[in-house]
Amino acid sequence: MTETVLLPLAVAIPLLGAALLALAGRTLPRLGCDILATASATAEVVCLALLWPQSRHLATADLGGWPARLGIVLAADPVGAGLALLVAVLVLAVVVYSWRYFDEPVGEHAGAFPALIMLFEAGMAGFALTGDLFNAFVFFELMGAAAYALTGYRIEDPRPLHGALTFGIVTSFAAYCSLFGIGLLYARTGELNLARLGLRLASHHTDVLTVVAFALICTALLVKAAAVPFHFWLPDAHAVAPTPVCMLMSGVMVELGVYGIGRVYWTVFSGPGGIPPHAFRTTFTALGVLTALVGALMCWQQRHLKRLLAFSTVSHVGLFLIGIALLTPAGITGTAVYVAAHGCVKAALFALAGVLLDRYGSVDEHGLHGEARELRLVGVLFSTGALALAGLPPFGTGLGKALGEDAAGHGQPWLLPAVFVTASAVTGAAVLRAGLRVFFGIGPVPRSRPGEEETTGEGEEPEIRSPRRTLPPTMIVIPGVLLALAALIGCLPAVAGALAHAAAVFTDPAHYAAAVLTGPGAPPAAVTAPESEWTVPGVLLGLLSTLLATALATAAVHHRGPALSPHHPVVRAVRTLRRLHSGHLGDYLAWLTLGLTALCVALVTQT
Repeated sequence: MTETVLLPLAVAIPLLGAALLALAGRTLPRLGCDILATASATAEVVCLALLWPQSRHLATADLGGWPARLGIVLAADPVGAGLALLVAVLVLAVVVYSWRYFDEPVGEHAGAFPALIMLFEAGMAGFALTGDLFNAFVFFELMGAAAYALTGYRIEDPRPLHGALTFGIVTSFAAYCSLFGIGLLYARTGELNLARLGLRLASHHTDVLTVVAFALICTALLVKAAAVPFHFWLPDAHAVAPTPVCMLMSGVMVELGVYGIGRVYWTVFSGPGGIPPHAFRTTFTALGVLTALVGALMCWQQRHLKRLLAFSTVSHVGLFLIGIALLTPAGITGTAVYVAAHGCVKAALFALAGVLLDRYGSVDEHGLHGEARELRLVGVLFSTGALALAGLPPFGTGLGKALGEDAAGHGQPWLLPAVFVTASAVTGAAVLRAGLRVFFGIGPVPRSRPGEEETTGEGEEPEIRSPRRTLPPTMIVIPGVLLALAALIGCLPAVAGALAHAAAVFTDPAHYAAAVLTGPGAPPAAVTAPESEWTVPGVLLGLLSTLLATALATAAVHHRGPALSPHHPVVRAVRTLRRLHSGHLGDYLAWLTLGLTALCVALVTQT
C-alpha cells in the first residue's frame, strides 16, 4: 500500500475500532470485546510498521484530494511515524495486558474501556502525523478528552474523578492558550499548514506577537509533557488512573508533548521571522535542567509507587527537552532513541506495579515491605526496569542517554552530561529501592517521619474481581516483552541508525516544506545522519549512573541512622517543594500562569 492510503488508515483504524467497540460492546461479551480491540490494535501496528519505512524521507497525503495550500495534509516524517508506531505498540501491549485485568461489568458497558483506549490512540497517532497546526490542536484535544475519561474511569471512587477533573481543567486552560496562539499566527500569516506557516513567517521580522504566539502554543505542549512548572497534574492523575492508562500516559503521551515542541519549532519558528536559535536553546535547556532535577528529587521522596514512577517520567522529560533544545541532529537522535526505549521500560514498570495492585490492593513501598517475596519473577523484572532507567548498557535507555550526553557535552563538557547522570541515577535508584524492599524484603521497615504528610498508596480501590485469583500470564508476559524491546533498541544498530537518519530529516525544515507542498513526488532529502553507536565514554557513563543508582538504593534500604533534623536547611527545602504539590487546582493554575509568563519573558528578552 502507498503512503496516501496508509496515512489516512493510521488515523481511521483506531477511530473505526472505537466506534465498533462502542456499538458492539452492547451485545458482545467481554471476550468478544477483547478480541475486537486486539484485532484493531494489531491492524494499527501493521499499518504503521508498513508506513515507517515509507516515511524515510517524508510521506504525505492530501486529504480529500485538496492540495496542501488549500486543504488538510497528513505528513509523516520518520520521527513522527516512529512515534506513532511506538503509540501503536504500547496500545497493543495495554490491550493484551488488560484482557483479564479489570472487573468489567457485562452488558452494554463491556466495550467502554477498550473503545476509549482506541480513541486515545487515534488522537495520539493523528497528532504525530498531521501537517496542519489547527488539526494538531484537534487531535491533541481528542487525545486529552479520552485521557480525562480514562483517568476517571472508576466513577464510583471520588479520587479518580478528582484527578480527572484536575487533569481536564489544567490541560483545557492550556489548550485555550494554545488556541489563542494559533489565532495570532493565523492573523499574521493567513495559514494553518505547518510548512506554509514557516514560509510566510520567514517574510516577517521577529516581534513580540511572534514570541507570544510561540509561547502560547508551547504552553499546551509543555503541560502535556509535564515539564516543570507545568507538571503538577501528572502525579495526581497517575496516582488514581487505572494502571493500563498510566502505561500509555507515561509511556508515550507526555513524549508527544516534547515531539510537538520540536515539530512546531523546526517547521514554523526556526526561520528568520521565528524564534532565534540561541533564545530557544537557552530557554528550553534551562527548562529541561529544572525539570530533570526537580522530577528526580520528587521521585526519590515518594513511597506511592505510581507517583514515584510518575515523577520519574517528569525527570526524564527534562532530559528529552535538553536533547530537543540542542537544535542538532545528534541531540534529536539521542532523544529519539531515549524516548523509544523509555516508553517500553516505563510501560513495563507500571504494568508490574499493576501486579502489586492486583495481588495486594496496595502500591505503598513501606506497607508492602517483603510482602511480594513470592513474586520473584516480577521482582526480577521490576529491578531490571529500574536498572534500565538508570542507563544500564545495553538497554536503549542507556544508548539514548549516552547519545544525549555526547551531544550535550560539545557545548558544556561536564554540566549537561552531569544532569543526565544525576537524573537517571536518582530515578533508577528510587525504583530499585522500592523493588528491593517490596519484592526481596531487604532492610528494615521504613518509619514515617513525624509531621510529614505522605501519599502512601494504601487502601487503593481494587481494579480486579478477586485479589487472590490466579495471576493472568499476560500481566507477566507483557512487561517482559516490553523490557526485551527496550534491550533490542540498544542492541540492534539498525534501529538507532534509522532514528539517526530520522533526526537528520527532522532538522531539515526546507525539505519538510518542499515535500509537503510538492506532494508524494518530492525528491528525497540528501542528509547526513549523525553517529548512533555505543562509544566507550557512553558505556562508562552508563555504568557510572547504574553504579550510583545501585549504591543509593542499597544505602537507602539499609539506612538505620538518625534522620536529619526537621530544621535542617535541606529538609526544609524538600518539605517546601513537596508542599507546592498541594493537590489544589487553583495552585496548579497559578503555577501554569507563572510558567507561561516566565517563558514569554525569557524568550522576549533574548529576541
